[in-house]
Amino acid sequence: MKWLLVIGLTLMPLTASAQYISGSGRAMDGDSLDMAGIVVRLHGVDAPELNQTCSRQGQSWACGKEASAKLAQLVNGAELRCEQRDVDGYDRIVATCTARQVDLGQAMIEAGLAVALPQSSDRYLGAEARAKAMKLGIWNSDFQQPADYRAANPRVHQPKRPVSTARQPIASPSPGGVYYRNCSAAWAAGAAPLYRGQPGYRPEMDGDGDGVACEPFRRR
Repeated sequence: MKWLLVIGLTLMPLTASAQYISGSGRAMDGDSLDMAGIVVRLHGVDAPELNQTCSRQGQSWACGKEASAKLAQLVNGAELRCEQRDVDGYDRIVATCTARQVDLGQAMIEAGLAVALPQSSDRYLGAEARAKAMKLGIWNSDFQQPADYRAANPRVHQPKRPVSTARQPIASPSPGGVYYRNCSAAWAAGAAPLYRGQPGYRPEMDGDGDGVACEPFRRR
């Protein structure tokens, strides 16, 4: 079984280490990526929502779709490398990501298709000031801050991975006191796969009950 797991890890399109995730991915909108089923939110930036529109020269402009198209262009065919910074309230990994050695958050800010989030990081404030001075992207339009748009359109904005408000069963304790919220978190921490009796293993994460949670592939 061990050699099978080694082969499975070798063939995986997505790899994870203690703080890094790498592999191919696709743009979900202007600041979110889907990396083999793991949703990654770009750290320190906020792009217009996919369905959000801005006003440019008195005309409606699909700024959200343009932001998504820009991120898609940046990641197309590229190997992505993301350094995890946090996990947000929707259970998404928040990370600084690069494609072809280009910081994706920086590129979105420089294109004027995202705003910086100084409460998260100050690394993009200079790039935002330059884009604003040059009136690039949204800075050449009348637009609503993405956070304000989400607040004003709660039914339109659907979170990528919503947190259930239903009462959840109490999770069984994990050996050693180590706890991972889900397999994405275990992979991001470089701990997966997890074996029964190993710190972090929980039966809730072991779908087929074979004693191995967060397996890299499903055996047939």
